[in-house]
Amino acid sequence: MTEKPRPLRADAARNRARVLQVAYETFAEEGAGVPIDEIARRAGVGAGTVYRHFPTKESLFQAIVADRLRQIVEWTRAQAAADPGEGLYAFLFQMAEQGATDLGLTEAFAGSGFDLAAALPDAEKEFTEMMTEILAQAQRAGTVRPDLDAADIKTLVVGLQAMRRFRGDSDLMRRVYPVIRAGLAVPDSPEPSTRGSGTERLGSA
Repeated sequence: MTEKPRPLRADAARNRARVLQVAYETFAEEGAGVPIDEIARRAGVGAGTVYRHFPTKESLFQAIVADRLRQIVEWTRAQAAADPGEGLYAFLFQMAEQGATDLGLTEAFAGSGFDLAAALPDAEKEFTEMMTEILAQAQRAGTVRPDLDAADIKTLVVGLQAMRRFRGDSDLMRRVYPVIRAGLAVPDSPEPSTRGSGTERLGSA
């Protein structure tokens, strides 16, 4: 029989929560390159305390990303439940705005030194399933064209986050958002053929 892990003592639980909060803020502002000793210093604990909870910086970063993905999935599903036709657009706008404030998450989505699917397969699977669900809901509602899939949406998210982060323009999404909607909307009339041009699908490489 597998033994259940013992619950953390109150002080250990507080230290872990403090480390996670400081790590989240640090990774969001500076990315995943910050050393774990520096995170310990900012959290006001010894490096040994951090290593007891998170043996490597990678495990700490994974815990942060997994928690952020869970929050995004819950928030997005709530938005889509309230308005299926607008859930996808709310998700895209929110993800783009996070590109300006959460460098760690942006790096994780872009695969910059972090393989999301390999490191967090369950969280990545749930996130992809959520994108598939809200896309299908929007397509059934007639607010999104039918020839897109979750991979197209993820490609758009990565591009929007990079654009929002590195241009540093707080009004950028306000201007670009109508263009995104126009591109994702069901066309009013048949589009000219693009066969052979390499532009048949949004996000094609």
